[in-house]
Order: sequence, then structure tokens, then C-alpha cells
Amino acid sequence: MSRISQLVARFIHHQALKRYIRGVPSDKEGAMNRNQGWLILIGSALLALPFAVWSQTGSTTTTDTKTTPESTDRLIQKYTAFAGSEDNAKSLVTGLRSGTEVKLSSGSTSTSFTSPTGKMGFGNVNIALSLADASLKQQGITNPTPQQLQSSLTGILDQRASGKGWGQIANSMGFKLGEVVRSEKAGQAGGEQRAENARAERPERPLRPEKPERPEKPERPVR
Repeated sequence: MSRISQLVARFIHHQALKRYIRGVPSDKEGAMNRNQGWLILIGSALLALPFAVWSQTGSTTTTDTKTTPESTDRLIQKYTAFAGSEDNAKSLVTGLRSGTEVKLSSGSTSTSFTSPTGKMGFGNVNIALSLADASLKQQGITNPTPQQLQSSLTGILDQRASGKGWGQIANSMGFKLGEVVRSEKAGQAGGEQRAENARAERPERPLRPEKPERPEKPERPVR
């Protein structure tokens, strides 16, 4: 649309200029016509100005940088079991998202660290936690301690901060990024399917016995 507005502005200006040149006489009466010509040129410039402004403002788009609480909540819920508690999962997600300190605790043990990558988007946070989870499970660790979580995750984040892509990081850990993401989605789908199967396997409630019909009253003898 900006190209069209520029063409329209040029056409208006060209037509006004051509009209002015053709309409300039050589006698003294031409002074009045020249004044009118200047007014036409100024008017055409003012008329073309909104098109130029619109072409600049109309082609720009604004980007919404607000975070979505729904995405944060989903990630916290998703990694609560992996982190050991909802508080740990919340600290992981919010800390990685904002580039602030992450605090992990379990019982009397605790640890803290700050991601070397700085702020991360939701997708990057999800991939980093997925790789850390896959790495620990590969080692047979299903309930990691805060220190084990920190060690696994910071090793991944250090590689990311050095400029490596997620695919390179996954390959260095012996994984394929696509398989990690697919297995993660499959795990979620499997959990939903197991819950649905559990609901289906629940015994049905026995039907209530029907109430016996009341015996009919004997008819009164006719007098």
C-alpha cells in the first residue's frame, strides 16, 4: 500500500506542475496566474502529505511484548514433577524467563544459580528443561536432587550461552532434538490416555433395585 500512495502523490504533484507550466502566459496578466499556480502547487503538496504519512505509519506494526501468564502456568505445571515441587518449578521457569536467580530446595538441601544465557523465551525454557530431564533419565535419575538439577541444567545453558544451537546441544548429549520434543509430547498424551483409561476402568455403580409395585386395592362390593 505504501507504493500505491507514493504513486498517487507523484501523480498529483506532476499534474499540478504540468498545469502550472502550461498556464503561465507571457504578458503582465500572467502574474495573477502564476500566483494561482503557486497556490495549486502548495495545495497539491499538502494533499499528497497525508498519503506519505500514511504510507510510513500504515506499514509499521507493533509487537506485543507482554508475557502470557497462561504459558508460565503451563510450564510450571508441566515440570513440577521433574523439579520436585511446584515452588522449584516456578523458580526454574520464572528465573530462566527473566534471567534472575533460580532457587531449588528439597528438605534441608538447597542450591541456587543464574542462567548464563540471560532472559529466555518460553520455547527456549521448554527445550532446556526437556533436555535436562532427558539427560537425567538417561542416567537413571528420575527424582533428581537440587544439585543434580543444577548440574544438568547449567551444563546445557553454558553450551547455549556459548552460541550453540539446540540441535547441536542435543547431539552432544547423544539425543536428537526432534525425538526429545516428540517423546515429551507423547508422554503428555500418554498421561492423558492413562487418566482416561483409569476413568473408563472404574466399576459402574450398581443400579438401584426397582421398588415393588403396590398391590391393587380390592374393589368394593356393589350395594
